[in-house]
Amino acid sequence: MKLYSEQYVNEKSERFVCKIWCLDNSFGESLIENKLVLPNGCFNLALVNGNAIEVHTSKNKYQMPEGIYFCSQMTNKVLVNIQPRTKVTIIQLHAWTLSMFPKYDLSKFTDSIINLDTAELPFTLQSNSDIEKVLIIINRFFEDLNHLNPNQNTIEKICEIIRNQQEEISVSELGKILNLSQRLLQIKFKSATGLTIKKYIQILKFRKSVDQMVNADLEKLSLTDVALYNKYFDQSHFIRKFKDVTKSTPKTFNPDLYFLSQKR
Repeated sequence: MKLYSEQYVNEKSERFVCKIWCLDNSFGESLIENKLVLPNGCFNLALVNGNAIEVHTSKNKYQMPEGIYFCSQMTNKVLVNIQPRTKVTIIQLHAWTLSMFPKYDLSKFTDSIINLDTAELPFTLQSNSDIEKVLIIINRFFEDLNHLNPNQNTIEKICEIIRNQQEEISVSELGKILNLSQRLLQIKFKSATGLTIKKYIQILKFRKSVDQMVNADLEKLSLTDVALYNKYFDQSHFIRKFKDVTKSTPKTFNPDLYFLSQKR
């Protein structure tokens, strides 16, 4: 059985859920350690079944025995150790999904993980729910959410504009498009995501660069090409920002150490 795998929700649910991914050491007899995860502009809901995982963020070290955990936006790489006989099912939520539940203020919640009681979830899931059941429940809930909210709110509009823009966009330009003040945009976005708009743009740009590096032939595609294609000023700027997140240079980056998205 593969350690890392991905599952996908249906088309309507994809508006709110990026994917469901699994880290499966349920039949393993030894610790899997020092695996890395990169920031991706998403929240994660983790169902830990079995012994435990250990997660090191830039702020803290988390021991996570069997249970359900909510993982904030991450701004740096995260180190993961997976105990034997442990499986983790992770529901990856788009940056705007939590804005559908406005009672939550996430403005100070980044690079952090909290343990949830099942009663706090808007749907019924257990830490030992198998992937088929998770898909059914998640599809049903987010299909309903999609039906009840046919129009995008401000946070979803901001993210869509950023993701679809060919050139990097400023907060000032976003304000003009949405007819809102820069200050109000920043407050709303940080409350819903924990990130500033600028940091969200930087994370998306970084992940696009990594995906391009991993999936392209760097013998033919230079670092300057990657940097300029992803709107960095130059190669030096790209290398500096890359080191901020991974603590390594693009040339010494080893994708085998990371859990990276599969190509669909």
